[in-house]
Amino acid sequence: MNKAHKRKRPHPHDGDSKSPAVKPTVDGRGGGDPYPTHPRPTPDECRAVRDVLLSLHGFPPEFAGHRRRRLRSLSDVDGGTDCDRHSTDTEEDESVLDGLVKTLLSQNTTEANSLRAFASLKAAFPTWEDVLVADLKSIEDAIRCGGLAPKKAACIKNILARLHSEKGKLCLEYLRGLSVDEVKTELSRFKGVGPKTVSCILMFNLQHNDFPVDTHVFEISKTMGWVPAMADRNKTYVHLNRRIPDLLKFDLNCLLYTHGKLCTGCKKNNSSKSKGKVASSLDDDDDDDGGDCPLLNLDVKTLNPNG
Repeated sequence: MNKAHKRKRPHPHDGDSKSPAVKPTVDGRGGGDPYPTHPRPTPDECRAVRDVLLSLHGFPPEFAGHRRRRLRSLSDVDGGTDCDRHSTDTEEDESVLDGLVKTLLSQNTTEANSLRAFASLKAAFPTWEDVLVADLKSIEDAIRCGGLAPKKAACIKNILARLHSEKGKLCLEYLRGLSVDEVKTELSRFKGVGPKTVSCILMFNLQHNDFPVDTHVFEISKTMGWVPAMADRNKTYVHLNRRIPDLLKFDLNCLLYTHGKLCTGCKKNNSSKSKGKVASSLDDDDDDDGGDCPLLNLDVKTLNPNG
């Protein structure tokens, strides 16, 4: 039984993230705020959006297990880790390696398909050691329902082979004892593991105060004016992690993701090529292009009296 790793956590607060600054990198995950003169979102905006989405959707049940683990972790009640424990299908018992593979399988497909692909993989190969020694074609067949099977199978195989070669064990639980920047460095060494995947592991599996930016979060953030209209996803990630209070990051991220999937107004906006027109409706009373989305009814000028 491995001893639990203890890592220092920042004191809970409602201000900007206190993660240590690092030098800028080409993928935009390090360095200072890329939009230092852009004052949004404010803490009040973040709270208002969270509250609106909570009243509209409730907290998404698919993230409830991660949320319980997070709350226990923050209150120092959560127990240690055990690499040798075989993880179950419940989020309560999900290992970091299971979480990483699930996140990889979720790329460019629906949540339902990615979950089916993971279940199929575990049914065909009960342990990660079984996946490691399996031929690539068999892994592809197991995850084919999730799409991009050759690419994802090769990525999974590469991660397992590198772990076995460098650590002697197919386990990522050691990441729980590392800082945010150390986790980013470790995971980024694996081919196919990009910034969004790393951020998801930080937030969901390691209970860090991180804010992943997927397509839904990115488009809603631009529509809300939380980043400049020409912002890219990597710079949006850095900016939002600087601006959104740590205590709001987890719930707000889950709610924005869920809202992007369910809101007909957001779907219409995302499919429109006239992003500037949609974004302008936040400051105008004309909601012709985005009136279906309740977020567009927020009184931005009241929340930002000096903006």
